Parts: sequence; C-alpha cells; structure tokens
Amino acid sequence: MTEAAIFLDRDGVINRRRLDHVRSWADFEFLPGSLDGLREMTRMGVPVVVVTNQSVVGRGLLSEPDLGAIHQRMRSEISAAGGRIDAIYACLHAPGSGCDCRKPAPGLLLRAAFELEVQIEASVLVGDSASDLEAARAAGCTAILVAEERPADLDPAVATVGDLRQAADEIARRMGLLEPRC
Repeated sequence: MTEAAIFLDRDGVINRRRLDHVRSWADFEFLPGSLDGLREMTRMGVPVVVVTNQSVVGRGLLSEPDLGAIHQRMRSEISAAGGRIDAIYACLHAPGSGCDCRKPAPGLLLRAAFELEVQIEASVLVGDSASDLEAARAAGCTAILVAEERPADLDPAVATVGDLRQAADEIARRMGLLEPRC
C-alpha cells in the first residue's frame, strides 16, 4: 500500500473556473503556476489524482466521451510540461442527485484511495471551495485551499496558497521534503 496521494480538484485549481463550465478543450485554460506545481508534485513520487465534480455531464451539457477527451488532452499537456496525473475520478451527477461521490461527500476520495491503495489519512486534497474542504475532512485527509485571500473563518489547520505551485511547496514541507522558505 502506498503511503499517500495528492488529490486535486480540477476547476479553480488546475484550470480556470468558468461560470458557463468547461465544455470543450477551447474552454480549458491552465491557471498560472498549475503546470509548475504539477511537475513538482510528480517529483515527490506519490500518486497525483484529480477528483472533480463534473455535473456538466449530468445536466446534459457535455457527453461523458467529450469530458474524457478534455481530460486526455489535459493529461497530455501536463505530461509535456513534465508533470503527471495518475488517475482522474469524476462525479458526473447533477447537484441534488443524492449520490455519495459529489463533493462535499467523500465518495470520490474514498473510492480513489481504495482503488489506488493509498492511505487517505496520509493524503492531501488541494481544492478551491468549501465543498473540497468538507470532502477532505469527511474522508480524513489534509486539506489545502487555493484562494486569493484566506477566509476569516477557515480552520487554522488548513493552509491557504495562491496557486498550485505554492501548494506543491506546502505539500513538500508537510511531507518533510522541503524546508520552509523564509
């Protein structure tokens, strides 16, 4: 069993979140720092896994094969930049469907941890929303928030970073792979 994994939300962490949803590769825009962060996470030697709510499929705005094509292109671009995504787990259900995989429910994280044989308690979820933080807490893993500003009511145990590159530094520090920067 692998000790830990790095779980990443997609929209708002790897790529720019869109109000009208990412429905094609033309809509997909990597966020600054995300490719650098993914390259650094790959060097840590632990699985890097995307866990994402994609209700755009459940709402009938995008087909599952089209979502798969977007994810394949995303993985190719990340690989070309020196990074790696080991697996992608997506909840395709619409909000209110009552599934156990749509974050803030922990189903995606627990399923990924089981299938990839990683210890959820040693793992980290990097997300940009309250539902990501709730899913991490419910699953029992550490959460890191990507945000421009730290919310005043945020649990002090949750680190806040500006982008995925900073998240990689925080994860490395927590795993004892990097000394904190002064």
